[in-house]
Amino acid sequence: MDGVGPNGAAEAHTLAAGDGRTDAAPAASNKAEPGTHDYPRHWEADVVLSDGGTVHLRPITPGDAERLIAFHGRLSERTRYLRYFGPYPRMPQRDVRRFTTVDYRDRVALIALLGDDIVAVGRYDRLGGGDSAEVAFVVADAHQGRGLGSILLEHLAAAARECGLRRFVAEVLAENSQMVRVFRDAGYRVSRALEEGVLHLEFAIDPTEESVAVARAREQAAEARSVHNLLHPRSVAVIGASTDESKIGHAVLRNLLAANFTGPVYPVNAEHRSVRGVRAYPSVLDIPDEVDLAVVAVPAAGVDEVMDACLAKGVKALVVVTSGFGERGLDGLTAERRLVAEARAHGMRVVGPNALGVANTHPEVRLNATLAPVLPGRGRVGFFAQSGALGIAILAAAAERGLGLSTFVSAGNRADVSGNDLLQYWETDPATDVVLLYLESFGNPRKFARLARRLGRSKPIVVVKSGRHAVSPALAATGVEVDEASVRALFEQAGVIRVESLAQLFDTALLLAHQALPAGNRVAIVGNSTALGVLAADAALAGGLELAADPVDVGSSARPAEFAAAVQRAASQDDVDALVVVFVPPIAVPGTSYARALRVALRGSGKPVVSTFLAAEGVPAELAVPGPDGSPGPGSIPSYPSPERAVLALARVARYARWRSSPQGHFVRPEREIRPQAARALVTDWMSDGERRLTDGEAVELLSCYGIDVVPFRVVSDVDAALAAADSLGYPVALKSASPRLRHRGDLVGVRLDLDTPAAVRTGYTALREVSGINEVYVQRMAPKGVSCVIGLQDDPSFGTLVSFGLSGVASDLLGDRAYRAVPLSDVDVAALVRAPKAAPLLTGYRGAEPADLAALENLVLRVATLAEDVPEVRSLALEPVLASAAGAYVASARITLGPPPSRPDTGPRRLRRSY
Repeated sequence: MDGVGPNGAAEAHTLAAGDGRTDAAPAASNKAEPGTHDYPRHWEADVVLSDGGTVHLRPITPGDAERLIAFHGRLSERTRYLRYFGPYPRMPQRDVRRFTTVDYRDRVALIALLGDDIVAVGRYDRLGGGDSAEVAFVVADAHQGRGLGSILLEHLAAAARECGLRRFVAEVLAENSQMVRVFRDAGYRVSRALEEGVLHLEFAIDPTEESVAVARAREQAAEARSVHNLLHPRSVAVIGASTDESKIGHAVLRNLLAANFTGPVYPVNAEHRSVRGVRAYPSVLDIPDEVDLAVVAVPAAGVDEVMDACLAKGVKALVVVTSGFGERGLDGLTAERRLVAEARAHGMRVVGPNALGVANTHPEVRLNATLAPVLPGRGRVGFFAQSGALGIAILAAAAERGLGLSTFVSAGNRADVSGNDLLQYWETDPATDVVLLYLESFGNPRKFARLARRLGRSKPIVVVKSGRHAVSPALAATGVEVDEASVRALFEQAGVIRVESLAQLFDTALLLAHQALPAGNRVAIVGNSTALGVLAADAALAGGLELAADPVDVGSSARPAEFAAAVQRAASQDDVDALVVVFVPPIAVPGTSYARALRVALRGSGKPVVSTFLAAEGVPAELAVPGPDGSPGPGSIPSYPSPERAVLALARVARYARWRSSPQGHFVRPEREIRPQAARALVTDWMSDGERRLTDGEAVELLSCYGIDVVPFRVVSDVDAALAAADSLGYPVALKSASPRLRHRGDLVGVRLDLDTPAAVRTGYTALREVSGINEVYVQRMAPKGVSCVIGLQDDPSFGTLVSFGLSGVASDLLGDRAYRAVPLSDVDVAALVRAPKAAPLLTGYRGAEPADLAALENLVLRVATLAEDVPEVRSLALEPVLASAAGAYVASARITLGPPPSRPDTGPRRLRRSY
C-alpha cells in the first residue's frame, strides 16, 4: 500500500518495539511537551496480518526519530510521491520532530514495527478543535498488500473515538488506488469529492454493522492464515534433535521422519554431524534453505539463544515442546511472556511452551511434529488440546477407536496460539468437518462465544471443559476465571456440545464423524435382546429423544438376513430419524456375518445409526467403510460398550442438530423509546464518585431511558403521608417495607397487597412499622396480578455481561432455576431465555391458568440487554418482581449498581490476546 494525505505522517501496522517489551512505555520520552496526555499504553497491540505474519502496533514517541528517518529512507520514490504529493526525498529535522512529538489526543501517530524496524505509520490531526481529524498513512513498499492500512485505520479510529472525535477526512491522489480501496472497503459510509486529481474523503468513524463485519471477516482470514502457515510448513527444523533416544528432541525427529513429512527436515545439533542418518546443523542459522517451522526441544535456559537465531533466520512459526516456563512460577512466566513478545515482534506465531506439538494428516503434508509416536489415521476431525500431558493419551484413544483426524494441536501453556485461533482456521479448512476441544481455561471467552456460534452453524464443536475447581498455573496465567453459569450460557448460546469426560468426547465425535445429523428426535430401536432394547429405550427417553415405536426384538435365533431386514424396515420408516441397533452375538453364527449384513442394509439410508455391537468400542472393522487411507470413513457405524453410552451420544447430537436447524435470529434493538445518549450522560454524572448503588429515583430515571417503566410508587415515613400517596396513586395500592431484610422475602411478611381503602392503608402501615421497626414504607399502585419473575444482569469480568431470567420464589432460588444468555442477544436468544427455566410452563397456561403476555416479557428482556450493551458501567441490575400476566409485564422494583466498566476483550479493533 502507498500513502495518503499531504499533511499527515506515515502508514502503520504493528509489532514490537526495539527497546524491549516491558510493562512500561517505550524507553524514550512518552510526552510531546509538559501538560500533554500520558503515553496510552493500552493502544499497544499485536496484530495478525493478512498473510498470517504479525506486527506490533504502538503510539510513536520522540525516541522513534531515528527509526522514522530510516523508514522514510527505505520508501520508494513513488510511495513518497503518493504519500506527500511530491518528491520529498529527505525528511527535515523539523518534520521529524513534528511527526514524532504528539499529544496522544489531538495529534496521534501509530507505528507498526517488525523487529526494530518501522514498516508503516498512520496518524491523525484534529481539525480546528472540532470533532473531525485528518488521517494519513504510509506503508513500506516491501510490506504493502499485507493489510496494514486497514488495521491502522481501525486502531486510529478507536483512538480517535476515545479522544472525542467523530469524523475522519483524508486527501488522496486519485491514482492511489490501493489507499482509496482501504477506505472504500472499510465498511464506513464515505463521501467523496474530486478536485484537480485529489480525492477528498469524509466519513464518520463510529462502528457500523458493515465495518464490524468487515473487520471480523479480515480477522478470520488473517488468523486462519497464521494457523495454516503453522500446519502446512514446507520445511521443519528440530532444534535440540538428540541422538539420545530418551530425549524429547530425538522423539520429535523420529516421529517427523516416521510420518514421512513431505518437506525437508533439518536436525539442529551442535555436537553431531547427523541424527538418525539425517545431516545435522550446529545452528538454525547454518541451514542453507528457508525454515518455515522450528520445533524447539532444548532446555528452557537455552531457549533465548535459540530464539535469537530463529529471529535472525526468519523462521515463520515455533512449536516449543520444552517445559520449565509458566508452569514453574513467576520467573518461568516472565521468560514465557518474553518469548512470545519477541516472536510476535518478528512476525512469528508460537505454539506452547510445554506443548505436545502439532500434526497434519493431509497426504500433501504428513506432518507429525509431536511427541506422540503414532497418529490416528486420516479423518475429518480437528482436535485442539490445552494439555500436553494428556495429548499422547488422547491421540492413542482416537487411534484405538478408529477416529481419524485432519489436524491436531496441543498448545501446552497456550502463551500465544489458542483454541480461538484454531476455530478461525477450521471454519474455512475444507479437510475438517468436526471440531474437538479439550479446554482447561479461556483466554478470551467472549471471542470464543462469537467464533463458536458462527462455526457451529456449519461444523459441530464438542468440548470437554475441565478446570472447574483447579487450573494449572501456566494456563491460569493466560486464562481467565469463568463461573459455571457463564460457561453454561456460553456453550448453550453457541450451540457447543459440552461433555463431561474424554470418553464422552470420543463417543460423540465417533457419531459426528461417521454418520449424518438426525432430522429430528424420533428413534427406532432394533436388536436381538429384549433386555438391551429396554435399556436403550430408557436411555432415549431420559435423554429427551422420542420412541418411534416399541423396541423391535428379532430374537436371539434370527439369522443375519433377518436381522438386517428388520433394521432396513426401521430405517425406511418416515417417522424414524435415527436408529439404535443393539446386538448380542449368538453362539452358532459368527458376529461378523451380522455386521456385514447390517452395514449393507443401512447403505444409503441417510439416517444416523449407533450400535452396541460385539461389545466393541469405536468402529469395528466389520462396520467400517474405508476412507482414502483405509481408516474408517463416512458411513462407518460406531459401536459402544453399552446401549446407554450409544443413546447418550445420539441425544447430544440430536440436541445440536435442533440448534443448528433453528433460526439464527437477528441482533435487534427496541424500535422505540431508546435514549442511549441520555443514559450515558446520567451515568457519567452519577459515576463521579466511583462505584455506587443507585437510589430508587435514579434507577427509575435510567430505566426510563430504555423504555422500562416501574409501576408508580412513593416513599413515605408516616401514616398520613401513606394515605396521601395512596390517594395520589389511586386505589388499590400495595405497601412494602423499606427494610432490605423484609422487602423480597417470599412469605410476603414485609408486604401488604390489595389495600383498597384508607383504613386498610392505615392498618397495613401500622403492621409493617411493627414488623420492621422502621418508619419508611413504599406505597405503590397495584399492578395486574401475574406470575412473579426476576430479570437480572450480572457482570463476568472476563466473559461480559449475562442476562438472567427466572421465576421468583424460594424454590427457584434454592434449585438455581435461572437461565442465562450473554449480550448481545438476538431475537431468538430472547425468546429462548424466557422459556428456558424449568418453571417456565407457569407462564404459558400451566394447568389451565391464563397465559402471560410473552411478547411483553421478551420486549422487557431485550430492553434490559440493550441497556447492558450500551452502558457497560451497569455492573448489576435486578428487576424483581416483574409481574407477567395476560395484560403485560410490569416492573415493581429495580436495583442497579454502577461501577467502572469491565474489560471487553472482544470489542474494538483487531488484536491478539495480550501475553504480557
